[in-house]
Amino acid sequence: MTSNNLDPTSTTQLTGASPYLGSRIFALQFTSTPRGARLARRLVAVRLDEWGVPYGTEPHETTVLVTAELAANAVRHGHVRGRDFHLLLRVTDVARIEVSDTRAECVPPRPGRLPEPELAEGGRGLLLVEALADRWGWCPRVGAPGKTVWAECALTVQDPG
Repeated sequence: MTSNNLDPTSTTQLTGASPYLGSRIFALQFTSTPRGARLARRLVAVRLDEWGVPYGTEPHETTVLVTAELAANAVRHGHVRGRDFHLLLRVTDVARIEVSDTRAECVPPRPGRLPEPELAEGGRGLLLVEALADRWGWCPRVGAPGKTVWAECALTVQDPG
């Protein structure tokens, strides 16, 4: 794991209905291994809790699960020997997770074009991301080989009533 933090303690005041005030960024590179993916998930869980998105809440659990799927996909489908994957978490009124790897030729389908679960040879993780995230997509990396897969999760709890 190599540190590449973009001032993870920075805050900017927001106006809006979100109970989570501020704009926070956490960015880090992880080894492209199952251990690196687990560490990414755990650090995102801890960081969200520190930033006021508590453990056990729906926004926390959803964001951590989406992070876990994106990190696992970077390890499984984006691994290039000797190259790490990069995770960026940006929290405002939504949590935006970006996971970048260096394998440009292995790209996921576009949102809304995932195969049916029973027909998919793989990609079930992205079906989960599509179901849980408010938005997701991917794009080529800027300034480096590879791609970035991103997802956004709302940080407000929906009123069941």
